[in-house]
Amino acid sequence: MPAKTTSTVQRSFTYLPYSDTGYFSPLVTDYLSGSPKMAPFINYTPDVTGLQKAISDRQSYSIDRQTLAETLTQQYDNTKLDDAVKTNIALLRKPTTFTVCTAHQPNLLTGYLYFVYKIVHAIKLAAELKTMYPQHDFVPVYYMGSEDNDLDELGVFNYQNKKWRWDADGQTGAVGRMSTSSLKPLLGELFKVMGPPGKQLDELKEMLTKAYLEHETIGSATRFLVNQLFGRYGLIVLDPDDASFKKPVIEIIKDDLLQQTAFGLVTAQIERLEQHYKAQAHPRPINLFYMNGNMRERIEKQGEQWTVVNQNTSWNEQQLMAEVDEHPERFSPNVILRGLLQERILPNVAFIGGGAEVAYWLQLRPVFDHYKIFYPAILLRQSVQWLQPAQTKMRERTGLAAEEIFIDEGRLMRGYLLRHGNDQWQTGSEMTAMANVMEQLKQKAVSLDVTLRSSAEAALAKIKHQLEVLEKKMLRAEKKKMHTELARITRMKESLFPGSSLQERKENVIEYFLQYGHSFTDVLYDAFQPLRNEFLIVEEK
Repeated sequence: MPAKTTSTVQRSFTYLPYSDTGYFSPLVTDYLSGSPKMAPFINYTPDVTGLQKAISDRQSYSIDRQTLAETLTQQYDNTKLDDAVKTNIALLRKPTTFTVCTAHQPNLLTGYLYFVYKIVHAIKLAAELKTMYPQHDFVPVYYMGSEDNDLDELGVFNYQNKKWRWDADGQTGAVGRMSTSSLKPLLGELFKVMGPPGKQLDELKEMLTKAYLEHETIGSATRFLVNQLFGRYGLIVLDPDDASFKKPVIEIIKDDLLQQTAFGLVTAQIERLEQHYKAQAHPRPINLFYMNGNMRERIEKQGEQWTVVNQNTSWNEQQLMAEVDEHPERFSPNVILRGLLQERILPNVAFIGGGAEVAYWLQLRPVFDHYKIFYPAILLRQSVQWLQPAQTKMRERTGLAAEEIFIDEGRLMRGYLLRHGNDQWQTGSEMTAMANVMEQLKQKAVSLDVTLRSSAEAALAKIKHQLEVLEKKMLRAEKKKMHTELARITRMKESLFPGSSLQERKENVIEYFLQYGHSFTDVLYDAFQPLRNEFLIVEEK
């Protein structure tokens, strides 16, 4: 472990089940709770038992460790490496070394906080596995999704309640290949508003300048930036956009182009999954893009020809197979095949992903089985809610416990009124009494003439509705009297859940690095319990 930055800030850590937050799907919460409905979709449970079995089984699957280490060394050729990274690359040559992997696209300035959280989770899990199984080594890997071409998603980040967007000066294709030359104006504008002044600001400016203005592509810039943030932990950055990494899956590429095997297997698995849950990703007959220069477009089969969508490129079968053999790096997998490439080139035992990633990985097991590729343990990445001192104070003034911040705002307000307000607005006992009286009136009417039942029920339903309307008006009157107190709840919710979303899906690491420097990731590393499978709340006072 690297040396840690000392801090006098007092912090507390609260863990709670993901199901208690209301932000995670039934699929994810059932997966974490070990629901029997999950059994057909997984190989290993996301716990100590599952990891132990994954480590044992992984040893039966061979990979080309020499090529892996050599290619990583080449990719890091122009990067100053921490000793921990050098050591871990060397360890990958040993048959007793495994990896713990997380994957993400090269989002500009890392995108959102969960980019950081999933990497820290992988780092901490690798360290814990080493403690549990000292006869093995475990290397954390960030698998960079450099071939993704969704610039609308990857070229955006938030800072100071503003969305910053890079248009790439009209570039197209894989974002990892895009030139960084047009980023200077955006960084210039960002640096004008970044603060406060101090050591962290100077260090961050230097880091971002070197990353994006001294590296030619977004992929190389992202490798540099991630290495600056996490290299001291020994994290390895792997870019799959490399011919050496594509060669081991040439036969899978050919099979997808010719037989469309994954389409049928995943479609059948989705049908099984959708008996209980919603599918996350859907396969295409061909799950590959063609990349050449600044172009990345889907491949489709039309008759006896394979064509590139929106391009004039096409092949017959013989030409296509020759192209795969000569240039495997030009064939880029979509979400259905990406994991196969990852597990084919890495000695991986666990994959760390967000809720959506966990969901789509559960659709893929039959494809891994078909191609006889190891299907790893799938773990939900750590989610974090970080409360700074002002937010902690705001929470305390509402009288809520840390784990109650996720409760719906309306329920919080009603609960607050019940605890602190005048209970005159509640009409529960009166409503019960009225219901009894109304039932007696209905019985009297029916005893006189049975045909009056529907008329009596309609009249009584109308009275009940009017009583409910009256209670709502009384509640509004009570809320108005306690407006100041209830407004605190609204401000707290808006502060902690921007846009009614989790903080980690909106905020960027910039503001945290400016305040805490590298100690931000140190705190996360200490607090993460990677096999606990619970949401983490960090509070500062």
